[in-house]
Amino acid sequence: QVQLVVSGGGSVQAGGSLRLSCAASGFTYSSYCMGWDRVAPGKEREGVAAIERDGTTTYADSVKGRFTISRDNAKNTLYLQMNSLEPEDTAMYYCARATDDGYCRTLQFDYWGQGTQVTVSS
Repeated sequence: QVQLVVSGGGSVQAGGSLRLSCAASGFTYSSYCMGWDRVAPGKEREGVAAIERDGTTTYADSVKGRFTISRDNAKNTLYLQMNSLEPEDTAMYYCARATDDGYCRTLQFDYWGQGTQVTVSS
């Protein structure tokens, strides 16, 4: 059974930082492109970041230079370090997996775990 369990969300003031973690199980984690996306109130789902099996990363323009995605294949864990947070980053964040590397590079995923709320106040 595929599981993606997220931790690390919360509330922070603008300019602050948060780190999300995603513990993966039930599949061969190192064989998949992984990523994060988010859903803000009243908005469509937005791909945030992706990391391929070889460590190549892709970011949405809105987070480039502020967010860093990383993975630890030994621990089957995915991370998202979020710095210089802005109120516009307020959303439910989801850990995600992609079966197709091509789609992953365009921040499109096909399996999502639970979400975690990130709230940034001004």
